[in-house]
Amino acid sequence: MAFPLLPMRPPTPSRDIGKLPMPIDDHKEDRQFVTALARGLQVLKCFTSGEEHLGNQEIAQRCRLPKSTVTRLTHTLTLLDFLHHDSVQNRYRLGMATLSLGGTTLLRLDAREISRPIMQELANQTGCLIALGMREGMSMLYLETARSDASVVTIRLNLGSRIPLHTTAMGRAYLAGSRPAARRSVMERVKNLNPEGYADIERAITRAGEEYEATDCCTSYSEWRGEVGAIATPLRVGKGMPMMVLSASGDIRTMTPQFVEHTVRALLLRSAWAIEQHFQPGN
Repeated sequence: MAFPLLPMRPPTPSRDIGKLPMPIDDHKEDRQFVTALARGLQVLKCFTSGEEHLGNQEIAQRCRLPKSTVTRLTHTLTLLDFLHHDSVQNRYRLGMATLSLGGTTLLRLDAREISRPIMQELANQTGCLIALGMREGMSMLYLETARSDASVVTIRLNLGSRIPLHTTAMGRAYLAGSRPAARRSVMERVKNLNPEGYADIERAITRAGEEYEATDCCTSYSEWRGEVGAIATPLRVGKGMPMMVLSASGDIRTMTPQFVEHTVRALLLRSAWAIEQHFQPGN
């Protein structure tokens, strides 16, 4: 049973905070000072909230840098996941790699707080480990988890855990739900990292895409870890926000394809729909 994805919330308009101070000029005589790094960090400081969206021209004005310089900096920061590029608006917002700089982006993710009770209910219904995740580099990063008190799940994964992108249900659901250009970019990186095993990886991702088209979910049985079975579906919580993924996983002895097909899938999709509903305009 599949539930329709809901309309996405429009992005919050940028606020004019004026130009940032230029501490770079104070260190021109310091040979140990890395100007390029300082400029990149200055670009990140332009984003005063996790919801703010800025274009290269606005960033250039705030940083007092040439637009051509800012364009190179935002391109580099996007490749490293410190910025996320919204290709529709041609604007940027903070990316998930900023989580590693102190967690401030994570604290601003309304989806985490909204998802927690829904995830706990799903964990109670299925006995699975329920996780909310996002892509960070070539891994999926756990933003929240939920377990049932009666659960026998032995998977030792919690907030901040990272799992592989291409062998897990969560990673495959992310790739299946991504825009084609973003998916190609990730797969190119996979190929560069593992050219010998790429053919098998590509076949598995292709099968996951076909599974997603048919069921709105992706699965993985003993492909990441021999003892783990899992199912996942993408979450789109608002325009300009990064795509998240909701997953359910458990011991392969109970997390069988039959249990997933007849019980877990419908509950997982219903939970994903409930989370997305909170992000409708007006909620």
